Amino acid sequence: MPEISRFYGIIIAMFYDDHNPPHFHARYGKDSVAIGIDSLRVLEGHISHRALGLAMEWASQHQKELMHNWNLAKKNRPPKQISPLA
Repeated sequence: MPEISRFYGIIIAMFYDDHNPPHFHARYGKDSVAIGIDSLRVLEGHISHRALGLAMEWASQHQKELMHNWNLAKKNRPPKQISPLA
């Protein structure tokens, strides 16, 4: 699973050729969630409220880049790095 960003202990990644809807994965410690790119809703999993809020804030700033990376990953091409939450 290629890592595309990392900030405040949160790792953001995408799987190659993953199932729809377009989403990314956020890991924090041993917990993880899948978050829809368009809806910015949790599709599955659980992480702390603080980590989830930071991941959502980051995703809202990078939705276009996330969608571009989704399209690359669906073609088995490496996704691009996205700047972390500052």
